[in-house]
Amino acid sequence: MNAPRLPDPSIAPRALRAEATTPSRDVSVDARILELLEAEGIRTLFGIPDPGTQCLFRAATERGFEIVAPHHEQAGGFMADAMARVTGKPAVVFGNQGPGVANLVPAAICAAKEKIPVVFVGEQRSRRLDAQVRRSKFQYVSQAPFFAPAVKYVGVIEFAEQVDEIFHEAFRQALGGTPGPVYIEYPSDHVGKVLSLPAAQAPSRYRVVRQQADPEMIVQAAELIAAARLPIVLAGTAIHTARGHTQLEELTGLLHSPVILTWGGRGALPETHAQVLMYSGAAANEAIAESDLIVAIGTSIGETLHYGTGRHWRAGNPDRRWIQVERDPANVGVNRPVDVPLIGDLRDVLPQLCRELRKRRAFGERPQLALWRGRQSAERRALIDSAPDTKPIHPGRMIVDVCREIPDDAVLVRDGGCTSLWELAYNEIRQRDYLWTSHFGHLGTGLPYAIGAQLACPARRVVLITGDSAFQFHIAELETAVRKHLPIVCVINSDGAWGMEHMGFRNAFGAGRDVEVKWGAVRFDRIAQGYGAYGEYVERTSEIGPAMRRALATGQPAVIQIATDPHTNAFEAPNWAEFVSWYGDYY
Repeated sequence: MNAPRLPDPSIAPRALRAEATTPSRDVSVDARILELLEAEGIRTLFGIPDPGTQCLFRAATERGFEIVAPHHEQAGGFMADAMARVTGKPAVVFGNQGPGVANLVPAAICAAKEKIPVVFVGEQRSRRLDAQVRRSKFQYVSQAPFFAPAVKYVGVIEFAEQVDEIFHEAFRQALGGTPGPVYIEYPSDHVGKVLSLPAAQAPSRYRVVRQQADPEMIVQAAELIAAARLPIVLAGTAIHTARGHTQLEELTGLLHSPVILTWGGRGALPETHAQVLMYSGAAANEAIAESDLIVAIGTSIGETLHYGTGRHWRAGNPDRRWIQVERDPANVGVNRPVDVPLIGDLRDVLPQLCRELRKRRAFGERPQLALWRGRQSAERRALIDSAPDTKPIHPGRMIVDVCREIPDDAVLVRDGGCTSLWELAYNEIRQRDYLWTSHFGHLGTGLPYAIGAQLACPARRVVLITGDSAFQFHIAELETAVRKHLPIVCVINSDGAWGMEHMGFRNAFGAGRDVEVKWGAVRFDRIAQGYGAYGEYVERTSEIGPAMRRALATGQPAVIQIATDPHTNAFEAPNWAEFVSWYGDYY
């Protein structure tokens, strides 16, 4: 029998020959991690500088990275989450071994629900501790199992030589299919180790960075759209996280059709845009009833949209056709049937679709859209006009007067329960970036989100509108904002209570039977001043606009505490029926 013929190295593929001949040089594991992050365009690291990361952070500073130390690792995870949202790139947060890593878990769960590619890096003690039959090891727990149920990938650097493959797989998983968080464990065994490695690979060498849809499916989608009487574009959260605003605007401008923004997709187009209708509003509901085709972009068509089958979708034509633009084929047809799936990155798919549509016909103006827009504007105007000028301040008036002062190019962040319902109803968003936990509803993200967004967008203003209960989750991060000279403006709807819980008790048990929903008066403006930020306390509606202008003009972190009516805030919150409908059959 002849011996098997071995491949001739002289005729190896060009890419492999080039890689084999790339000169290697000595590099520490810490430095290699930084090179891998630089290759992904990452220049900011979040984390408390524990001894396990001090060498890495020192080297990062010397390479021009910005290091941001939060006061709580969970807040650092939220800061990274926000940075990933407004840049379209993964962001990285480090946790100290044991308790520090434990503090990261809630932020990882939130990032998973929000589909945000955050890389959580956990320090860990020596790998030999895993095999030791010992008790009461200090500041040690097996960390990876706590992340495994939440994140897309868990990678432990067992050997120093694995650093490239572990980080590459982490980014591959974080950005492939449905984006999401990943966890990398960095044991202390490898700190200071030196490897001989070539330069770090560009992302395009080891993962997919562009993804167009099947051309045949693009043709089918274009034919459906061209034949439709009234197509509607349904724009979701992924428009923001993919940074696909320009591509969305190109498609909607071509179709002249209604654009309904999901709750997470708000701001994908400004709500002042002539084609935008707000989901669950009377005008949007009428448009849905008349539609015969939905083009769903960047949305999983989930529970807050009643899966595209219930509530507002029951009226009119229940057999309307659906096109879904989706990165992950495993998400298609799960929440509702889809006629044409377009699998790919929406930044690549939407231009494909536009090119194909231009081959067919020009889409004229739709007269009913102007009528719907007019009705929507009139309803909001009537809502605003009906809000009284009271003391304490009406929460709807607070929202209107605050948002009037926010620059059009600002990043708007939202946090809180009833505060969110008031903002949903009373604010017509003019901004293109809008951050909140639309899938998970996690309280306390607001201040860290604002910090992460401001770090990512230093030339833009960032304004947070939050409830007072939510603001207290991570109030210590005011010091982080002061230390980093971040001119975020935090507006607090201050009613001294858990407003949404107050409403829940009354609905369940009747008036006066609530438990532990109220708390004492807190002067957040004075707390802000104690941290070195600007602070104002507002008690009258007429004071809101001037206070906002002063806060924006300071160029430093600012807190505007607005004393609102607790009864109105809790018991007259708008859109309550819509909110509870998000829980499906639970209610």
